[in-house]
Formats: sequence, C-alpha cells, structure tokens
Amino acid sequence: MNILITGASSGIGEALAHYYAKNANLLNIKTLFLTGRNEERLTIVSQKCQDFGKQSNILIIPKALDVTDRQSMKNWIDEIEQSHSIDLVIANAGISGGTSFSMTDQPIDFESDVEIINTNVIGVMNTLHPFIPYMKKRRAGHLAIVSSVASYLALPGAAAYSSSKAAVRFYAEALIGKLKHDNIDVSVICPGFVESGITRANKFPMPFLMSAEKAADIIAKGIARKKNKIEFPLLMVAAIKLVSFLPFWIKRDIFSQLPEKHSH
Repeated sequence: MNILITGASSGIGEALAHYYAKNANLLNIKTLFLTGRNEERLTIVSQKCQDFGKQSNILIIPKALDVTDRQSMKNWIDEIEQSHSIDLVIANAGISGGTSFSMTDQPIDFESDVEIINTNVIGVMNTLHPFIPYMKKRRAGHLAIVSSVASYLALPGAAAYSSSKAAVRFYAEALIGKLKHDNIDVSVICPGFVESGITRANKFPMPFLMSAEKAADIIAKGIARKKNKIEFPLLMVAAIKLVSFLPFWIKRDIFSQLPEKHSH
C-alpha cells in the first residue's frame, strides 16, 4: 500500500505519519509520501518515520509544498502516479485563526481569513482532484479528508475556520456518494481538540483535549474499516450536535461570549 499525507510536518499529520511508519509491516505499507510547508520540520518527521520503519524497509518520500499552489500539487501528484499507485490520500493540511467578525476592538484580519479558506478548502481540493482520475481508472482508492467538529457550528470566534471546515465536511460527504460507483472510498474526519500548533495558540479551556497520537490511532483504525464518518471524542460530538439544534438566537447569545481563536 502507498499512502500520501498532507500537513505531515506537525499535529495530526505528523502523528499519522509516525503511526503508518511504525505499522508498515502489519499494514503492508511500501511507500509513505509526506508533504508540508515547513521543510525543516518535515525533514525531522521524515527521519523519525524512517527510524520507525527500519524493520519494514518502508520508503519515506518527503516534499515541501504549499497545498494552495494548485499547479505544484498537480505536478507532484502526476509525477508520483507515474511510478506509484497511491492507495490512500489523507488531506490533512489546515490552519486556524480568529474571526472576521471580531468581538473586540481589533481590526478585521481579511488576509488571515483568506489564507484560512485557501488552505483549508482550496488546498483540500488541490490535493484530491489530481488523484481522482487515477483512482477512477484503477477503480480503487481511498480519500480521507480532515474536517473538524467545529464544522457543526458557526463560531463567531473562529468564523473563517468553522466555515472552512464546514465546507470541507460537506464536500467530503458529497464525494462519498459521487465516487461510490467508482469503487473509491471516502472518509470525512471530524476531530475535537487535538494537541497541535493550532490548539497551543488557544487561550481558553479545551474539553476532551487529546494527544495527536491517540487521534491518529482513532483515525487510522477508522480508515482501515473504511468508515465514511470518523468523529471523536463522542461525548463532544454529541454535545455539539445537540447545541446545533438550538434556536439561532440562543446560539448567538451563547457564542458571542466565547473567546476568539488565535491565528496559527
């Protein structure tokens, strides 16, 4: 099996890379393609993966790329597909940040919001679309798209982030049906708070915060079972879904009191 992971230089992406490298023999993984914007961190992650996979002879191939660069992503993916058939793509790259509708006296950070949308939505599309024709031709493949439990609520303190993750979730859910007859599996992943650079920037309580390693274990096992929806932690997911059914004016008053999410 050949796997490609975006956003592999930190957080969930890094933990997934480590998971698959450690379990390469068990899962019959031959090649692990990793990409991220930070070349230095990506090199460190790749070296750790190589160390973890010494007994399996897994091949680790890193590439520093920005998922918002459509042509560079397509060129890289086309190059990969000339020599490797990718079985699993994990579109994980994402960034976070505050709101366009600030509840403070801080100016609106339009550029930050645009960057969040470009990375979290367009970056996912730039990752998935080049692979789909190849997978359709093979009538095989698995696309895993990382959204967030934040996709279930319009958060005033993270307007660009929550809306970008909602767009990604809806898009992934649509692909589940669209690609079903091509025998391409699609998983949409909605984690809660996971230890990462994104959550380290938060200055507010984060219920059910879990390690990236635990999150990677849940995600990888869900992918192996070809689950369409991988949501966790379950108590947080249930609570958020219940809140989403409240009348809008109640949610408005509750969420207007919450702290903002800082950029990362």
